[in-house]
Amino acid sequence: MATQVTNYQCPACTGPLHFVGESGLLECDYCQSRYAVEEIDREYAAKNAQAAENFEKAQQTAAEEETFWDMSGLSNQWGEDGKKMRVYICPSCAAEIICDETTAATSCPYCANPTVVPGQFGGDLKPDYVIPFKLSHEDAKNALKNYYKGKRFLPNEFTAKNKISELKGVYVPFWLFDCTADVNIVFEGTTVMSARQGEYQVTTTSYYDIFRSGRVPFTNIPVDASKNMPDTHMDAIEPFDFGQMKPFSMSYLPGFLAERYGQSAEESVERAELRAENTSVDVMRQDVVGFAGCNIKHKNIRLERGKVKYALLPVYMLTTKYNGQNYLFAMNGQTGKFVGNLPVSKKKYWTYFLGIAASVTAVLGTALMILL
Repeated sequence: MATQVTNYQCPACTGPLHFVGESGLLECDYCQSRYAVEEIDREYAAKNAQAAENFEKAQQTAAEEETFWDMSGLSNQWGEDGKKMRVYICPSCAAEIICDETTAATSCPYCANPTVVPGQFGGDLKPDYVIPFKLSHEDAKNALKNYYKGKRFLPNEFTAKNKISELKGVYVPFWLFDCTADVNIVFEGTTVMSARQGEYQVTTTSYYDIFRSGRVPFTNIPVDASKNMPDTHMDAIEPFDFGQMKPFSMSYLPGFLAERYGQSAEESVERAELRAENTSVDVMRQDVVGFAGCNIKHKNIRLERGKVKYALLPVYMLTTKYNGQNYLFAMNGQTGKFVGNLPVSKKKYWTYFLGIAASVTAVLGTALMILL
């Protein structure tokens, strides 16, 4: 079988190479040799081209191949999932690597060699840019511990016994949208004044129309293109520093997982435009000051649509298990911003709020005694 994947191995000792964000180099775990991305690009250019060609041929053959045997029942137990699975052969140990149809970089479960599927980045699937991982797996572990600190209602058992069940660094596919918003908005602003008039306290509310207009430019509005990643987590770990983007190279991938996009740019347009419109409104609202309230009365936003780029951005995904339930966390692999959901101890929750209620009751009781 022709090889459809590439193992990135050390030219000196054939040990596995990993991209290390701290040094910005590919490093060998065995002989400690270090290589620049450009050097490995040159070394593997021919192998990647051949693997990509084999990948395309295999896809075409699978589509054209016919058989007189009825084998349709063999994969029925997988249902629709079976159609989304891919099987590759590891060049190092010949083991089968099974993954889904969007996987572009992984590691062999048998020999642990980092494995890249160049065919997943062929043709119109090739990313324009990549932001390399800057932080390590160890940084992600420490970030999770720090995330626990100061969480008043976190169960003690969760921090004491909870272990990371999965930690993976993933290059997540994102579409980056450029546009300019022409904005015209009418806000309704209110002011409230209160004054004593004889026996009455009179409150006067005044209403004003506030006009704001302008052009708001946007560069690199990110929309994650993965069907596997939760949008809420991906939005929450922003922003990324797009000034650190590099032209895409597969040499940044060894040691990490990577996906190609599962949602097209066309399918992601609605989210990008909504983000641009909401941010434009916020920019205009920030210029409205001196009012007690501010609501949108009318708005007209026209988007001047620009370029769309395709990039892989670094994300650490961590999973822990507690009381039979999985908890998912995400960390920006460039900036370290960390998000995730945590369990709540009902005992701590009610003890805290009952304590506040008791304190308030005691203060009120003391005040009444003084008044009486």
